[in-house]
Amino acid sequence: MAPSAMTRGNQWTKSLADVQPVSYWLDDPGKPRPEPALTGSDTCDLLVVGGGYSGLWTALIAKERDPDRDVVLVEGREVGWAASGRNGGFCAASLTHGLSNGLTRWPDEIRKLEELGARNLDEIEAAVARYALDCDFERTGEIDVATEPHQAAELRDWHQELEREGLAEGVELLDAEAVREQVASPTFLAGLYDRRGVAMLHPAKLAWGLKRACLRLGVRVYENTPALDLKPSAAGMAVRTPYGAIGARKVALGTNIFPNLVKRVRSYTVPVYDYALMTEPLSEDQLASIGWKNRQGLGDSANQFHYFRLSADNRILWGGYDAVYPYGGRLRAEYDDRPETYAKLAGHFFTCFPQLEGVRFSHAWGGAIDTCSRFSAFFGTAHQGKVAYAAGYTGLGVGATRFGADVMLDLLAGERTERTELEMVRKKPLPFPPEPFAWTGIALTKWSLARADTHGGRRNLWLKTMDRLGLGFDS
Repeated sequence: MAPSAMTRGNQWTKSLADVQPVSYWLDDPGKPRPEPALTGSDTCDLLVVGGGYSGLWTALIAKERDPDRDVVLVEGREVGWAASGRNGGFCAASLTHGLSNGLTRWPDEIRKLEELGARNLDEIEAAVARYALDCDFERTGEIDVATEPHQAAELRDWHQELEREGLAEGVELLDAEAVREQVASPTFLAGLYDRRGVAMLHPAKLAWGLKRACLRLGVRVYENTPALDLKPSAAGMAVRTPYGAIGARKVALGTNIFPNLVKRVRSYTVPVYDYALMTEPLSEDQLASIGWKNRQGLGDSANQFHYFRLSADNRILWGGYDAVYPYGGRLRAEYDDRPETYAKLAGHFFTCFPQLEGVRFSHAWGGAIDTCSRFSAFFGTAHQGKVAYAAGYTGLGVGATRFGADVMLDLLAGERTERTELEMVRKKPLPFPPEPFAWTGIALTKWSLARADTHGGRRNLWLKTMDRLGLGFDS
């Protein structure tokens, strides 16, 4: 390694000297106390399992639809402790993990999916106001940036396709000068600016606010109460917990990456670990040096991509790039912390923003994403329609989980709605194969995507085969 490169590497490593291995969002003195665990027996009309966004929205909307419905929510640890308190806070309108993925998979209903997604984001914004959810909600939009010439060409081609399809409303193509006027990085060559389709928010505060709203509407919330099993009972369904049990007429499962109580659903998701850094607050001069006045979310266009945004106190969250699948799909606490990835991310950060040399990181953390083979949520029922589930949001669940809550409640009610009629809702993704095939396939895909990034975006035979099978992934 050349001395200059070694010096830069040491500087980047020094930026991690004070880092705390915990989610910045969850490291908050205003964090609410957990509700008591369930002890003994309880009954309800609707039991919601899971205290992340999926379960919280389901419980809240269930009470909005029918205030007299008796709703209980159980959470194995504390509300918002997992993915809902560790993500980047990008609340997107897209229900399909981006328009490209949706257009490829559901071309005949993409306009309906886009309409429902935009309506869903509007309803989240309305709920934030209605329930006074103090979650730093900002409808700032998002810019996809190109950092390589082939990515700039791909953004131009994609914008032209959107115009041909009549889907370009609110989406602006930016050249290098225009994108650097928004955010000043010497690496930015072009951008695609979605001005209304994404909001930024504080993800843990959203979960905590939803919990308070649920309690206010009469939902009974039990934390530190894992659901151990699910069985039919005379009343409908019965769920056993460590210190008791709950009987319910209907059950909604919002456990996402954690083992589903309907065992046949488990093969549809695998955990992929994602990691992020948070800087210390930027000074006014530091903030001015990058010109990030409009506070949009950003993401680069590589296959191994970064996502980054400003917090309310002007820190930069910098995440992504490494996506780590543990052999066997194991969920372990030690996977939440990965210093080798933090060092890599720090180097990438200062390459993007060299003018911020000397900034330090205060927090570094990771967590598991519930990934499915079509990269967007799937839905279903079990036990003769008494149980509904939604999972597989693949990292874009901050907004889409509210839509998933509506779908689960429609399914439990046995209603045919514009949501339940969607092919996206009626059909499931391909399940993942058993080991060692899952690990081998995921590792080969990851290697191929990294290779494409360094070879002008050219996809090799493996990726082209995955594309033909509907398993391609390009962002």
